[in-house]
Amino acid sequence: MKLEFQDGTIYAMAGGTVAHAALSANATRILGQSLLGRCTAFSSDLKIRIESTDLATFPDVSIVCGAHERSPIDEHALVNPTILVEVTSRSTEDYDRGDKLSHYKQIPSLRAVLFVSHRTRCVTIVRRTANGWAEQDVRSGEHVELVEPKLRFAVDELYEGITLDPS
Repeated sequence: MKLEFQDGTIYAMAGGTVAHAALSANATRILGQSLLGRCTAFSSDLKIRIESTDLATFPDVSIVCGAHERSPIDEHALVNPTILVEVTSRSTEDYDRGDKLSHYKQIPSLRAVLFVSHRTRCVTIVRRTANGWAEQDVRSGEHVELVEPKLRFAVDELYEGITLDPS
């Protein structure tokens, strides 16, 4: 069971479906290979701690470019992700795109959050810009592209061989 911790309260997170697990694995593989030698890709076993909001969470994929900075209060948690990936699910999508995203935006090192849809072949990019945060949906036949760190991959590659649960 995955647990998240905030302000002294522990929250149980729902288990994933077969499609969720496959999408998480594909995202870890694709981002890891694309950023090899420049950044490190981590699975959902890595805890990310947002010091300013006291949230400890386990994103589906975490990318860290540069040194791995540990939390001063939890040596098992990193505090400096560059990219975070959340594969949505029926039970967590509202939280992921709402409150959790608000927490993520407080991380100074964070450049982008990628939301991988469990219903359709679509990746939502929420990226930091000079003017705040911008959101973009990238669909089947298109490519996810980031400038910092430089990253490009096909949405269809992420979803290849996976049967989605449209509910």
